[in-house]
Amino acid sequence: MTNTTEPRDPITGSCACGGIRYRIDGALKNARSCHCSRCRKTFSGQASAYAEVDPEATFTWTQGEALLTRFETMPEFGLAFCSRCGSTLCGTHRGRVHGVTLGCVDGDPGVVIEMHIFVDSKAPWEVMPEGVVSYPEGPPSRVHASRAPT
Repeated sequence: MTNTTEPRDPITGSCACGGIRYRIDGALKNARSCHCSRCRKTFSGQASAYAEVDPEATFTWTQGEALLTRFETMPEFGLAFCSRCGSTLCGTHRGRVHGVTLGCVDGDPGVVIEMHIFVDSKAPWEVMPEGVVSYPEGPPSRVHASRAPT
């Protein structure tokens, strides 16, 4: 099951200091939480919370794009974060926004976490709740797409 938002009001997001803002005209999809060591460090927590921007949606930086700092995590993939407050705002693929971090979305993003990925890499102190959909690495049908930006 892919959980996507239906067409509705734009989705907006911002960093912790409010210097950077964005707007998504369209939907988010494939919400997930990644437990790999890179995501734990990037998000300063046990995992990430991330959803892809639907390819039919339009993503626009509405304020503070000059404050963005980009970090390439692997060839063609990376992250963008605020240079003032450090908030990780999005994942990128080939320089374009691929998805957003759900913690920076203002209000209800219209998705729920539908899977936990790379749980074999989770921190030893994390206990996974029973009954969640989880994969030792990426999900079987989307290994490359799910691993790349988060």
